[in-house]
Amino acid sequence: MFNTPEQFSSAAKANFEAQVSLFNSLFGKAFESVEKVVDLNLNVAKASLEDTSIAARQLLSAKDPQEFFSLTAAQAQPTAAKAIAYGRHLAGIVTAAQAELSRVTEEQIAETGRKVSALVDDVSKNAPAGSENVVAMFKTALGNANAGYEQFTKTAKQAAEVMEANMNSAVTQFSQVAEKTAGRTRK
Repeated sequence: MFNTPEQFSSAAKANFEAQVSLFNSLFGKAFESVEKVVDLNLNVAKASLEDTSIAARQLLSAKDPQEFFSLTAAQAQPTAAKAIAYGRHLAGIVTAAQAELSRVTEEQIAETGRKVSALVDDVSKNAPAGSENVVAMFKTALGNANAGYEQFTKTAKQAAEVMEANMNSAVTQFSQVAEKTAGRTRK
């Protein structure tokens, strides 16, 4: 018996369910990352407000301009250090989110690829005589699509690594400038 329509219907249903599962996973991971960024920003805002209040009290209690400028200079380095820590923490959240989203996507696409390959193999076993060329062409197209996806994944990972390296470089450069500036203001 030739039951190809039922096989495709079953495969389409399974593929649809897999896509819904993938989107749920991706949106869940993205939402978790947004939550982490919001929490980070709230904590930074709260700490910044407290630090600003303390700094303002200290500056208002300065007895002369020398002490005022000395206090201002002393506050520059901790502020820069906090900005650097924030940047690193934010970069960590982004990097972890990107890695998790890539992992989930790769797993889902690999599973879908396995299912499609199994379906093609099963259909090719039941295919009518003379359709070998069509099945071979479809298998070649599937192989090319998988190769294209693998290249895309590799390129995306390289781009993410470059972005992370650039972020780390920017944070390091900012840190060095902040340290130099703080050193000059102390003198």
